[in-house]
Amino acid sequence: MKLYSKMTKEELIAELKRQKPKKYGLLWEPHDEDVVEQCKTKLPVLNEVTKRAIEKAPGELTNIIIEGDNYHALSVLNYTHQGKIDVIYIDPPYNTGAKDWKYNNDYVDENDTYRHSKWLSMMEHRLKIAKNLLSENGVLVCTIDENEHATLGVSLRELFPNKEIVSVTIIHNPGGIQGKNFSYTHEYAYFIYPSTGTFISNVKRNDVPPTPLRDWGKESSMREAAKNCFYPIIIRDGVIVGFGDVSKEGYHPKLANTKGKDGTIEIYPIDRNGVERKWRYSRQSVEEIKGELICQKIKDEWVILRDKRDYRWKTVWTDAKYNANVYGTQLVNKIIDTKFPFPKSLYAVEDCIKAVIHNKDSAIILDFFAGSGTTGHAVMKLNQEDGGKRQFILCTNNENKIAEEVTYPRIKKVISGYANEKGIPANVRYFKTDFVEKNDVSDDTRRALVERSTDMICVRENTFESKFDNTAYKIFTNGKSVTGILFNLKKMEDFKKKIDTLKMPAHIYVFSVSNDAYEDDFEDLEVKHKIIPIPESILEVYRKLFKRL
Repeated sequence: MKLYSKMTKEELIAELKRQKPKKYGLLWEPHDEDVVEQCKTKLPVLNEVTKRAIEKAPGELTNIIIEGDNYHALSVLNYTHQGKIDVIYIDPPYNTGAKDWKYNNDYVDENDTYRHSKWLSMMEHRLKIAKNLLSENGVLVCTIDENEHATLGVSLRELFPNKEIVSVTIIHNPGGIQGKNFSYTHEYAYFIYPSTGTFISNVKRNDVPPTPLRDWGKESSMREAAKNCFYPIIIRDGVIVGFGDVSKEGYHPKLANTKGKDGTIEIYPIDRNGVERKWRYSRQSVEEIKGELICQKIKDEWVILRDKRDYRWKTVWTDAKYNANVYGTQLVNKIIDTKFPFPKSLYAVEDCIKAVIHNKDSAIILDFFAGSGTTGHAVMKLNQEDGGKRQFILCTNNENKIAEEVTYPRIKKVISGYANEKGIPANVRYFKTDFVEKNDVSDDTRRALVERSTDMICVRENTFESKFDNTAYKIFTNGKSVTGILFNLKKMEDFKKKIDTLKMPAHIYVFSVSNDAYEDDFEDLEVKHKIIPIPESILEVYRKLFKRL
C-alpha cells in the first residue's frame, strides 16, 4: 500500500471509502501482507513429513504439528477443525521495537514508523480466521506485554464484540526488565470467552488455613443482623451429621455446645463470652458447603471451621512457578540443549489452560504461535496428571529452523523422556503447509486440489492408519472409525467392497466436479456412511476466507 502522502486525490478518496468509519475502536493504516495476498492465487494444503511421526500411545488421539506460516495453517484448519477447538492459547511476538518479528520478510524495528499498525494488521489477519475455529463454548487466551496491551485489548473487543474479555497480570520475571522509567516484572494474558455462563474453572489451593464459620466483628456479626443465620450444627463423634432449624427468637442457648439426648452435640454460633453471634451462611445455603465444613475441638469446645480448597482464579498471578527464566529458558535448555528467546514458563501455560478447560479431559488445544512448543508440553503434562485425553495442535514457521530444531525436538523429548523426567506417551504427526495453484477453480484445479487433499482429510478425521492405498482410492482408520477417499469413480465397486470389510462407519470423500456426493451409489453397503463431495467442501471454506474463489 502507498503512503497517504504519496497517494493521488482519487486514491485517497478510494482509501477513505475502503476504511469504513467506526463508532468505537482502533483506526490504523491497514497493510497488505504477502502471506494473505498469496492465498488469492494459491490454495493452502498440507503435506505430511512421515519420518517425523511419533506413535507411543496406541489407540489414543494424534497430536498435530504444522510447519509453515500460521496464516496458511489457520486457513487449512478452517477446513479441518472449524468450530471444534476448545482452547486457543497464543503467545504472539511482542512488538518491543527489537527485531523480534518480520512483516513481509523484513524485520520490524523501532525505527519503522508503521510498526504498530503492521503488528495490528498481522494479528487481525490471523484472529479473524482463527475465531472460526472456536467451539460454541471455546476460549481464547492471548499473552502480551505492555507495548501492545492497550491496542490489542481494543482490537479484541472489535473482533469479539459479544465476548467477555478479562486481562490477567502474570508476574513472569521477578527480577524485572529495565525500561526507561520502570522495571517490568509482568506480562498480561487476555482471556476471551462467552459472556453468559461460567467458563473459568476454580483453582485448588492448599495454602489457605481453615477459617471459623462463626462470624466475628462488631454489629454485623451479631444474631440480630441475620436471624436465619442462627441455628445449630449437629455433630456426633466429631463429625457433622445434620443442621437444625433456625432458632426461635425467644430461644437463647446457654452454651455454644449443647448435648443432645441421642449422643449428639448441637453447636451454636456463640462466642466464649456468651455473646450470640451468627454463622456466615444462612440455614438455606449452609448445606451447599457441607463438604467443606469440619469440626475441631479447641480448649474443650467444639467449633465449626470451613476448609475451603476451591477458589476463583485471581486476576494477578504471582507464584514463583511462573518465572519464565527458570521454568521457560532453563527448562527448554535442559530438554534440548539449545537457546530459545523468551519461552513461556511451562506452568504459566499449563495454568492458563487449566483455568478454561472446565475439567474437560478431551479438549482440543490450538497454539498458532507455537515457538518452543510449551503449549504441547503443557497439554501432555496435564494429561499425565489426570489421565486426560486432550489433543494439541501446534503451528509454527521454520524461521531460523525453529520448527525443526526447537518445537519438534522438544515435543519428541517430552514423549521419550529427558534428564530425570520420564516420558509421557503420546502420538504426533508432522505436516508442512504447501499450495495448489488456483487456475480460476477450473476442473484442473479441482483435480489437483483433490489429489493433494489426503493429509488434510486425515487431520480432519484423525485417521492415520493406512488400510488400503492406491491411485484410485485410499482408506484410513483409527480403530474406531474409517475415512475413505475415492479419487476414481470407475473403481467405486472395488472401493465399496474394501470399506465393507472394515465393518465400521466411515466418512467417505468422493471426487466430484460438481457438488454431487453420489449418495445413492452407497446405499447398498451394510453400514451407513456419511458421503462428502470433494473438492467442493474444501472450496466452500476457502471461498468464505479469501472471498475470491
